[in-house]
Amino acid sequence: MPFIELEALCYQREDWQLKAAFSLERGECLAVIGPSGAGKSTLLSLIAGFERLISGSIRINGRDYTTAEPADRPVTSLFQEHNLFAHLSVKKNVGLGRHPGLRLNQKDHLAIDQALEAVGLSGYHHRLPESLSGGERQRVALARCLCREHPLMLLDEPFAALDPALRSEMRGLIHQLIKSHDLTVIMVSHHPDEAAEIASSGIFLHQGELKAKGVMSDLLNNPQLPLLRAYLGVS
Repeated sequence: MPFIELEALCYQREDWQLKAAFSLERGECLAVIGPSGAGKSTLLSLIAGFERLISGSIRINGRDYTTAEPADRPVTSLFQEHNLFAHLSVKKNVGLGRHPGLRLNQKDHLAIDQALEAVGLSGYHHRLPESLSGGERQRVALARCLCREHPLMLLDEPFAALDPALRSEMRGLIHQLIKSHDLTVIMVSHHPDEAAEIASSGIFLHQGELKAKGVMSDLLNNPQLPLLRAYLGVS
């Protein structure tokens, strides 16, 4: 049984519609590619519960989450904007992933320590976000995601604001965490070649419709669909 199953998703916004259906196995990383306005971020919002479907279903680990509230879904999200609170320490920013009121018990403190260690920020507990580099701030945001201990992680261009070297470093970290934490990841990317470094499979969206899906390397190296070829700039 697939870990996540999206069946006949349909979402309507004014004169624009999104339709998609696919499934993923546990531990798989899927890249979502396509031009601006194709519906990539909307797809993640539907899975996270921030937007509501007209029809279709979302099942995660065998359970139906189609109408569940975002807080009740086994999903965590990382966006381009890290959304750290400037007045809170690194540890407290990560702790928000455990409890929004920061009422933390011993287990929570241990989970925070482990998450910071996993992203390479041991010893940063008491620092404020303003003292961190852009890459370090995104690592804090990633640690907050890990702290929630949800098996499905959604990445919406979280490294787009970083320079190429840091983007490469963060992709390597995500790849490592997928394996060490048994995560299933769906990532939106405007850089298909970079996404292919960690995503084994991919889907191509165009004007709200899922036009192609398959092994990521095949989609990029042997695109059959004219729309995909045009998007990739392949003659």
